[in-house]
Amino acid sequence: MSVVIQSARQLVRTLAKKGSRRLLHWRLRRLDEGARLVEERKLRGAEQYATLRACDIAVVSFGKSGRTWLRVMLSQVFRLMYRLPENLVLGFDNFHNLNAKIPKIFFTHDNYIKDFTGVPDSKAPFYDKPVVLMVRDPRDVSVSNYFQWKFRMKPDKKKINKYPPAGSDIGVFDYLMSDYGGSLGDALSFMNTWAAEIPHIKRLHVLRYEDLRRDPENQLRVLLDFMGVAAGEQVVGDAVAYASYDKMKARESQGGLHLGPLRLTGGRLAARDRDNPDSYKVRRAKVGGYRDYCTDEEVARIDARIAGGLDPVFGYGNMPGNTSGNTAVQ
Repeated sequence: MSVVIQSARQLVRTLAKKGSRRLLHWRLRRLDEGARLVEERKLRGAEQYATLRACDIAVVSFGKSGRTWLRVMLSQVFRLMYRLPENLVLGFDNFHNLNAKIPKIFFTHDNYIKDFTGVPDSKAPFYDKPVVLMVRDPRDVSVSNYFQWKFRMKPDKKKINKYPPAGSDIGVFDYLMSDYGGSLGDALSFMNTWAAEIPHIKRLHVLRYEDLRRDPENQLRVLLDFMGVAAGEQVVGDAVAYASYDKMKARESQGGLHLGPLRLTGGRLAARDRDNPDSYKVRRAKVGGYRDYCTDEEVARIDARIAGGLDPVFGYGNMPGNTSGNTAVQ
């Protein structure tokens, strides 16, 4: 299948998805906003459930855990291995449709499937799938989500995922300690639910953002082995270099990743305001950066919440049984 045909198919699929959501809004127009959001979450959950069942590999992460960085690296691996066009970015089955040797990879924040299944504490739909669970220190995740909400997030996403309303006057610490979407409590709930379900996933690889930052080539190589992708050393090294912080930042400042007239990243890598560094998708990529936005007393309270509330399996905090390295179950 040619790239042009594949791009057209992807555009049609995106338009169809948006059309189904607009139709739902029209059908539910007489309901109050809360009821409409419940139904929309179910619709999105049904869409995600269908994609999950059709995928070869699921990459699961809480928002702002480094998924775009990983996606760009994997995209470059496949582009180099199979001589695909420059700047083409993985979008579930678009690479697979160009070359059947490339797996169908479902990138998901696992936001809505539970709304479709009605079982929020179970990851049963993932049990029989190879799962890459990408995690990041929830303190840094929550700070990144704060700036995502403040400078990048669309109004409908703020509503459906329970973020503060637009224009809210809330600071970083108060946001982290709140019950809003993307907050520290929200991240802890996500991670703890997945921690409890780890024994049920038949094939699982846990990839920590911090380990990927520390040793990207080895971590990417291990991940590719888990995925059954036989990439050579040169390909791995080139993919890591291509997705370096400086190069990602430069691409974003220049308008993001494109292919011809179609934006295939859904706006994932495009700055909202080039003069505001906090509006960039690639913002700082700093490990432990949450400390820069809080007082010493606030940091102590945040750290205590992690120590007392996060499952130690991921290696964050100072809980008994804590581990410092990557956890991988295959």
